[in-house]
Amino acid sequence: MGLTAESSTPEKDVQDLEKGCEATALSSIAEVPSQVEIDGSRIPSGSSSDHENNGISKISTNQIERPGVLEKTLSLVRTREPNIDPGPPPDGGYHAWLQVALAHFVIFNTWGYINGFGVFQSYYTEALNRSPSDISWIGGTQIFLLFFIGTFSGRATDAGYFKAVWSIGAIIIIFAIFMTSLCKTYWQTFLAQGICMGIGSGLIFCPSIALLATYFSSRRSLAIAITASGSATGGMVFPVVVQQLLPKIGFGWTMRVIGLITAVTLAPGFFFLRQRLPPRRTGPFFELQAFREPAYTLYAVSMFLNFWALYVAFFYIGSFGRNVIGLSQSDSINLILIINAVGVIGRVIPCYISDWKSGPINALIPCSVVAGAALFGWIGVNKEPSLYAFSIVYGFFAAGIQALFPAALTSLTTDLKKSGIRFGMTLSIVSFSSLTGSPIAGALIALRDGDYLYAQLFAGVSMFLGLAILMLSRYNAVGWKLMARGFPIVIRFWHISA
Repeated sequence: MGLTAESSTPEKDVQDLEKGCEATALSSIAEVPSQVEIDGSRIPSGSSSDHENNGISKISTNQIERPGVLEKTLSLVRTREPNIDPGPPPDGGYHAWLQVALAHFVIFNTWGYINGFGVFQSYYTEALNRSPSDISWIGGTQIFLLFFIGTFSGRATDAGYFKAVWSIGAIIIIFAIFMTSLCKTYWQTFLAQGICMGIGSGLIFCPSIALLATYFSSRRSLAIAITASGSATGGMVFPVVVQQLLPKIGFGWTMRVIGLITAVTLAPGFFFLRQRLPPRRTGPFFELQAFREPAYTLYAVSMFLNFWALYVAFFYIGSFGRNVIGLSQSDSINLILIINAVGVIGRVIPCYISDWKSGPINALIPCSVVAGAALFGWIGVNKEPSLYAFSIVYGFFAAGIQALFPAALTSLTTDLKKSGIRFGMTLSIVSFSSLTGSPIAGALIALRDGDYLYAQLFAGVSMFLGLAILMLSRYNAVGWKLMARGFPIVIRFWHISA
């Protein structure tokens, strides 16, 4: 506590007087005030000789280092929380579940927007007259920046800047959507929807999940599952809006309606998302020693390969339905709705099985098996019913991969103080595969003059290679024991233990 004109805690007045000189230096006040007020009475602080008689030496004002403009600015926006332990997570209650609802809308407006990108993929390919590969760079850049910037925004949250970081991110997202409504060319769309939207998403995604996880312990899996289902609800709502409004009011006003939906659903978060833990010092961004552990290294490689393939179907299933199966624009959007709708239960059920019985890696492996098999099965799809069946199967198990990814990583880390750093490192790694996977698939489609075979093979092979390396990672962690759960885990996110 600094020495000020008024004391807000009378029981610590003596400590305040004793630490007056030190507090003065920290607050960059050149001289100690001649008087202080305690309980309404003004008391002399003492002359220089008084301090010397009391064993307190006078600090030379020339030795006081005043904070710079940046430091002063950051001090104004930093979360003002007492530096005390708030105790264990409440694990429920009104405020905790309110954070879940608000975080659900954050995922709704970030991952939901990304999962619904397939509807934009189809529209932009025709409207902008660009190749599928070019268009997929827009969605891929969104995912890349969400992951990559999320590593840094989460650390800023730990340091106490949640409200500032989150507010800036929300404003950027809304701005990006309204700017997209004005775009006429490819590069304008790439800047607005790819870069700006990706930056804004990265600034609000990790901080919101970081906040949420501090409110729950035993119910954390349920809270995370409810929150993560926002990617499915957003992946359904945004395509429906485009489907219903685009033919009637045009692209520009359709995007403005989406911008309004985003603004309305994000606004409550500005007022009611609250950082529960006090600011704390974070660890380093990278831990190179982690790559000396085969289990972690193999897991990072396996997730790179899995995420290389993961979003190919999300981005291209709509255009596949139109160009190969011959579906209408409306029916092709229905495919995107289905693949996202089944993701709601696809996130909840695998997480429940993981916590209840199997452990995260044992639940992640079958999800990867079925998702990879579905991608190869996609090659044989040539009729509408089989395409709907593929959407249901792949949507469910791909959602399981997304939900189990952080929990499985934590189970491989014996020292949970390092789990945060390692999760941030892995996010950075998979951000590059998420960036390049769909554009590579688009280039392969163009190479075959619109045939999807090479893209389907690329996705299926990548998923199965990731599966094989994931099994090697599990072997290095627990051996070939069939029922081994791995290390005891709960779903944790990187900022918690950083």
